[in-house]
Amino acid sequence: MPSRSVVAAALAALGTVAVRPVTAHVDYVTDEPGDPLNGIAFLVEVLSDPLNAAVFGLSGLGVTAGIAAYLWVRPTILDVVILREKLAGYGDLIPWMLRLSIGLPLVGAGFEGYLFAPTLKFTTATSPFLRVLFIGLGFCILFGLATRIVSTVGLVTFAWVLVTVDPGVVIAIEYVPVLLALLVLGGGRPSADDMLLTVASTDGTYYGRVDPVHYLKAFLDDSMAPLRRYVPTILRVGMGVTFVYLGLVQKLADPGSGLLVVERYNLSSVVPVDPGLWVVGAGVTEIAVGLALMAGFFTRGAAAVSFLLFTTTLFGLPDDPVLAHVVLFGMASAVFTLGSGPLSFDRWVGRPALGDDETVIPAD
Repeated sequence: MPSRSVVAAALAALGTVAVRPVTAHVDYVTDEPGDPLNGIAFLVEVLSDPLNAAVFGLSGLGVTAGIAAYLWVRPTILDVVILREKLAGYGDLIPWMLRLSIGLPLVGAGFEGYLFAPTLKFTTATSPFLRVLFIGLGFCILFGLATRIVSTVGLVTFAWVLVTVDPGVVIAIEYVPVLLALLVLGGGRPSADDMLLTVASTDGTYYGRVDPVHYLKAFLDDSMAPLRRYVPTILRVGMGVTFVYLGLVQKLADPGSGLLVVERYNLSSVVPVDPGLWVVGAGVTEIAVGLALMAGFFTRGAAAVSFLLFTTTLFGLPDDPVLAHVVLFGMASAVFTLGSGPLSFDRWVGRPALGDDETVIPAD
C-alpha cells in the first residue's frame, strides 16, 4: 500500500512551522499558575487579530489540502515501502521497548520522590513505602520479572493516586496504556520471565521443581494471545488521549500558564509571532495529532511528528524533566513501529494488501 506516514509527517511539520508550538507538560516548567484567563475568550481574542488569523488559517488550510491531495493521488514511495517492510520485523522488540520506556521513569520517580508526575511529591508519612514501591516496580519491569503481575500493581497504584491522592496525576496518563500493553504482552524477549519459563518448563531442571509460577505465566500467555493484535490500538489511543489532554486542558483551557512558558523562554524572539498564537498553535496542534492517533489516521506520520515535537521540547525547554517524557518517547516509537493496528481509519481506507506488512508481535 502507498505509505502515508512520511508524507503526513512532512505535511504536518510544514503546517506547524509557522507557529512552532511548544509541546510540553506546562506544569512541569512553571512554578506558579498563570493568570486565570477564559479559554474561549482568549481563543477568540487571539484569532480576531487579522495577522494571527491569517497565519493560523493558512497553516490549517495547507495541511488539509496536502492531506486531501495525497489521499487523492496516493503515490508509492519505494523508500517508505522498504521502511514499512523492515518495521514489520520488529514486533518481538515491542515489549522490551515498552519496558525500558516505563521502567526507567518509575525508578526515577522512586528515587526523586514523586507519584508518576514530577509535580506530585511524596508526603513524609508515605515516603519510605512509596519509594520502595516505585523503585521495585521500575526494576521488575526493566528486568521483565513477573511483568504482568507488576503491570497490574502499577495500574492499581495509578488508580489509587488518581482517586485518593490527587486527580492531577492524569497529567501522566501515558503510563496507563503502556502498563495495559505490558499486561497483554508480558515481558517478551529478552526478559527474566522468558528465561525462567524456559528453565522451569524443561524436564530435569532443579528450578522447575521449586517454581510453580511458570504454569501461571504459560496460562496467561495463552489467555492474552487473542488480545495481542489490539496492542497497537491501545498504544495509539492512549497516546492520542495524552495529546488531547495536553492541548485542550493544559493549553487552550488554561492559556495563562501557556503564556508563562512563552514569556519564561522568550519564545516570541525565536519566531516573532504573538504569544497568544504560540499557545493556540501548540494547543490546536496537540489536539490534532491526538485525534489523528485516536482515529488511526496517518498513524505512523502522527507518531513521527509527535517524536519530533518531544525532541524539540527537550532541547527548547531546558527545565523540562527528561524522565517525565521517556514514557512518551517509548510510546511514540512503539506506535511508529506497529502502525495503526485494527479499528483504525488507516485500515478502513487502505487497500486490501495493507495487512501484508503489518507488524506482528509474536507470542512468548
